[in-house]
Amino acid sequence: MLLTRLALATIFSVSVVGCTTAPNTLAVSTTQKLVQYERNKSDLDIKTFTLASGDKLTYAENVNVTGEPLLLIHGFGGNKDNFTRIANQLDSYHLIIPDLLGFGNSSKPMAADYRADAQAERLHELLQAKGVASNIHVAGNSMGGAISVAYAAKYPQDVKSLWLIDSAGFWSAGLPKSLEGATLENNPLLITKTEDIYGLYNFVMYKPPYIPKSVKAVFAQERIANKELDAKILEQIVMDNVEERAKVIAEYDIPTLVVWGDKDRVIKPETTELIKDIIPQAEVIMMPNIGHVPMIEAVKQTASDYKKFRTGLNE
Repeated sequence: MLLTRLALATIFSVSVVGCTTAPNTLAVSTTQKLVQYERNKSDLDIKTFTLASGDKLTYAENVNVTGEPLLLIHGFGGNKDNFTRIANQLDSYHLIIPDLLGFGNSSKPMAADYRADAQAERLHELLQAKGVASNIHVAGNSMGGAISVAYAAKYPQDVKSLWLIDSAGFWSAGLPKSLEGATLENNPLLITKTEDIYGLYNFVMYKPPYIPKSVKAVFAQERIANKELDAKILEQIVMDNVEERAKVIAEYDIPTLVVWGDKDRVIKPETTELIKDIIPQAEVIMMPNIGHVPMIEAVKQTASDYKKFRTGLNE
């Protein structure tokens, strides 16, 4: 029971802030083993792809390569393990789950373009290399949602459906009160010191699971080391409004599922109304007592809602 509890706590930590190194080598080793345990449960293998730019993308892929391909895109400050636990519930699909450039184990060039279009182009390059770019279902959480919109707008004839989970990029809806007045020097999404990580979990989750402070401290290290790059990426994405690009999704009538936690403090739940106005065919699910990352907070319900959506596409 204790191992299971710690395993779940650790994988949640990874989902929010990403893999890292820390001074305590025992803690790092234990964390890596627990993360790998969760990946093994979902039959995920870790692979690497070299972009034409020379930068590397690390990604997870499940063993079901005959299933319909589903691209899962993490949000700001996260990595591929955002979706490790829910991957076990989505094993009927061929899952491709990348570390976006700038995150996780992928390359982190300081001078790169981290806006949604640029990230979408990199993902398209990966999917082309894997031979699945012409028949892809795309999903993304937060920043990953904005990238999903950009991807669908760039390649609308290739995208079979879209799954937006508390999506960023629809900035006309305004900021939540919790982020009013936030700057790059004072922002709960940026980690300057170990203590900042403790508040992050309460900020992104409505009811975060128990996570020992020692585990949180381990995962704070990379965020502290990468604060300069994180700040640059955050500055780019908050200025990158994808609303015009979302109109392409409406034009091509791409089936779209919008899922939102009604206690989201990062992006306003009212954003769903704006998305519905722009993408009239979108189905909206508001999840009660859930924060910014439903696929971590409510794994089974989030997966069940998505599978029901996908089943409806074939009816």
